[in-house]
Amino acid sequence: MTDPTAARREQVAALGPFFAFETHAADSQPAAPWRTLREVAREESGVLRERVAAVRASLAARGGRPAGAVELRVAASVAHLGLVARVLSPVLGLTALYGPPQPPTLDDLRWHSGLGGAFALSLPRETVTGAGTGGARAAEELLDGPVRELTDAVAAFSVSRRVLWGNVASAVHGAAAGIASAAPAPARPAHAAALLFLHHPRLREAHTLDGAPGSPNGRFPRRSCCLIYRAAPDAAGATCGDCVLVRP
Repeated sequence: MTDPTAARREQVAALGPFFAFETHAADSQPAAPWRTLREVAREESGVLRERVAAVRASLAARGGRPAGAVELRVAASVAHLGLVARVLSPVLGLTALYGPPQPPTLDDLRWHSGLGGAFALSLPRETVTGAGTGGARAAEELLDGPVRELTDAVAAFSVSRRVLWGNVASAVHGAAAGIASAAPAPARPAHAAALLFLHHPRLREAHTLDGAPGSPNGRFPRRSCCLIYRAAPDAAGATCGDCVLVRP
């Protein structure tokens, strides 16, 4: 049987590794190694603690230090940025190429963990092929649903919500930039979709946008720092291009 999502998956995956995804039937049960992303937001599962600990060890190893040398909140912020970027990028890719899909929930999304890049992600086929309720509604449902739930879970690691929502804004802007760089044709719808996210009340105060999201001529300074510079010895690591600590 022909997979109705195959063409869309291939075109979205061509935008970059954070856009790639597998698909599954919405009513199916996950088979190993797949797990629902809902586990990450459940404190009792311990999955998020494991993820943060793994990121902490990875960050410390880059500087030749023990894991305890990296602040827990720094590792939690970096883990959060990776999680929300992975959730948002495929949706923005689908929106730019085909129009907004039905936003998935954490129960809909499946993953299996991996460090050093984009972890494996699977979306329901119905999300990929179905039409959503409009870009603004999709942005609202994603930010108030799975993104907020992941953010609430990571906030328990003593990470400021200002930092965490700044991470979300960075993930949106980064996805728009990735789309514009990989495929100029959908750049305009990608910018439009990103603006719907960035103008949402949860993100409006997280950035100072000058120009279209992802535009090479625009600037996107955050109003908070993701803290990754603190993972380096003596907290003297490099800062990100959109960091609030970078002078224009």
